[in-house]
Amino acid sequence: MRIIRNIFNLGFISLELGILMICFCNVWVFGLTNGRTYTKISKIPPREIALVLGTSPKMRSGLSNPYFTKRMDAAALLYHHGKIKKIIVSGEKSKGYNEPAAMKNYLVYQEGVPEDIIIEDPKGFNTYKSILRCKDVYKKKNVIIVSQGFHNLRALFFARNNDMNALGFDAQDVTKPESFYRNQAREILARVIAVVYFILGVSPD
Repeated sequence: MRIIRNIFNLGFISLELGILMICFCNVWVFGLTNGRTYTKISKIPPREIALVLGTSPKMRSGLSNPYFTKRMDAAALLYHHGKIKKIIVSGEKSKGYNEPAAMKNYLVYQEGVPEDIIIEDPKGFNTYKSILRCKDVYKKKNVIIVSQGFHNLRALFFARNNDMNALGFDAQDVTKPESFYRNQAREILARVIAVVYFILGVSPD
C-alpha cells in the first residue's frame, strides 16, 4: 500500500508541476506580447511590411480553409487601408503543394492586392522559420504579423526575442467548436515548447 501511495503522490506532484509549467509559460508569452496585437484596422500603427503566416488553403474535405481566407482578408485590409506597403507570404512549398503561391494568388485575384508588392517565402515551414527568415533573409524587422489571435501571440514571442519591432494583426477566428477548442489547446502547449526552447537556447526547428 505504501508503494502505491508513493506512486500516487508522485503522480499528483508531477501533475501539479505540469500545470504550473503550462501556466507560467503562457503567462510569460502573454506578458511579453501584451499591447502588441490589434483587432481593429483603425488602431494598428503602420509598418513597412506585413508577414502573413501560412496555412493550407484547403481542408481535407477539399473546401476552402477558413483560417486561410481570413488571413488573406486581414492582410488585404492592412494594404487597402494604407497600413503597409509590402507583404511577405510565408509558408511551405513542396512537391505538389505551394502555400505562398496560393496566398499570393488569393491576394491578387480575390483581394485586389498588386502582384508586385507581394514577396513569396517558400521556406516558412513553421512559425519560427517564417519569423527568422523575415529578419535574416528579407532583412525586415518592422513588421505586422498576420494570423489568428491565438497563433499571433507565439509568433510575436519569437519576433520579440529576435529583436524585431513586430506587431500582430489578428485575422478573424474560426469559431466552429471542433476547430476552435482543438487549436486553442494545441497553441497552449506550443507556447510551453516555445518558452522551453528559448530558455535552453535551442532553435525550435
